Amino acid sequence: MPAPTASAPHAWRWVHVGVAAAAMVATLPGRTHGLGLVTEPVLQDLALDRVAYATLNLWATLIGAAFCLPIGWLLDRLGVRWVLAGVSAALGVVVVLMAEVTAGGSTVSLVPSVDKLDVYWFSPTPVPLGLFLLVTLTRGLGQSALSVVSLALMGKAAGRKSGLVVGVYSFVMAIGFMAAFAGIGHVLKQPEREANARFEADTQAGTATGTLDDYKGRAKEEYRGLWRTVWGGIGWAVIGAAVVLPLLVRRLPARQHEMPDGDDAQQPSLTLGQAVRTAGFWVFGLATSFYGLLTSGLSLFNQSVLAERGFGMSVFYDITTVGPVVGLAANLLCGGLARAGVRLGYLMAGALVIQGAALVLFPHVSTLTHVYAYAVAMGVAGGALTVVFFAYWTQAYGPKHLGRIQGMAQMLTVFASAVGPLVLAAGQRASGSYSPVIQQLSVVSFAFAALAAVVPMPKRPRTSDPGAAR
Repeated sequence: MPAPTASAPHAWRWVHVGVAAAAMVATLPGRTHGLGLVTEPVLQDLALDRVAYATLNLWATLIGAAFCLPIGWLLDRLGVRWVLAGVSAALGVVVVLMAEVTAGGSTVSLVPSVDKLDVYWFSPTPVPLGLFLLVTLTRGLGQSALSVVSLALMGKAAGRKSGLVVGVYSFVMAIGFMAAFAGIGHVLKQPEREANARFEADTQAGTATGTLDDYKGRAKEEYRGLWRTVWGGIGWAVIGAAVVLPLLVRRLPARQHEMPDGDDAQQPSLTLGQAVRTAGFWVFGLATSFYGLLTSGLSLFNQSVLAERGFGMSVFYDITTVGPVVGLAANLLCGGLARAGVRLGYLMAGALVIQGAALVLFPHVSTLTHVYAYAVAMGVAGGALTVVFFAYWTQAYGPKHLGRIQGMAQMLTVFASAVGPLVLAAGQRASGSYSPVIQQLSVVSFAFAALAAVVPMPKRPRTSDPGAAR
């Protein structure tokens, strides 16, 4: 595709922002939020133990994290277009195949037997080998590789003045996730809707055969394979994105090279080695990773977490759309504050304090109003943290080695998100409730808030002298 004229780069970067946001939405089946939408039907259909499933997710995510670094290397050499096409197409195929996985065949035991240590909340339950391999690939291609592609394209489009661009990127991405959650939730709520309708009709006719819960149980059994239809549809949608999105990625003129603020080589930048020797890399990387740990655990088992507080499937699917809606406002507000010069450390600290407060109060959630207040608080925190994470790396370290730096940062978040579901599942089995472990995690959130508020911004070279970045 020919390069646009000299007057087009500034406008075309917004197309790149839209493509980057769409690519991030396409990572849904490889993210815990996506898997969490079908966790309960998958556990039922494949007869899986909750802790075994969390451990499967742990190993799949850790192995999948290895995809981050080579993708950064490929981006720096091949560019976004070809890497975007290849990764998204492969992800779509894997998701389609995962929709066909069964409980039979070869298995692999991923949970070690630790009976001699009296750690009674572990059990050596085997899981289908096919499921393990396919979940691993969705993690590697989606949460890891395609996320890095999206972040790199957005970072190059944003340049040094990243606040507004990151805010728009986060806004569009949230709209996409919200639409996906709403559509998937509408389909997966079909068994509960039919159970309610049948129970009401039979009750009025005097022919009811059991309680409403009995009707819901029969409906779940009847629609046990519904998640497969949904998951396969998601896979085909991602394949479609692999065809369309790369066509919208263009090489900008040489003086811009996909950067609104000038050629990459002319902007002061730090290398990956220099970045990891700064305190900011680890504070921002680990704080965001902790957020990933927390949200991955809550997302994968959110239906079970809410059920413990007395709320059903409909509430679970309804609040999955609340977070993105609230996040939209937080994205724009945080992006505007960043553009106005508010330190990213202060923005991150505020978000982590809100998150910590929500975790402390979670055990007191007992009404629908409480549920939505909790979802709003987590949505605000998540929206702000998203903008800060996307804005920080370009602002702190420059664009020249952005692919490698963001690849390393993304790998940290992937490691943490791998552990999150196991932390919640093991904590729940150990104490019989999710509440204690959730409250304990609030302490970590407050600690990272304090660090984010005081960590300084890394110093970058004043000139583009190649020796300055070595």
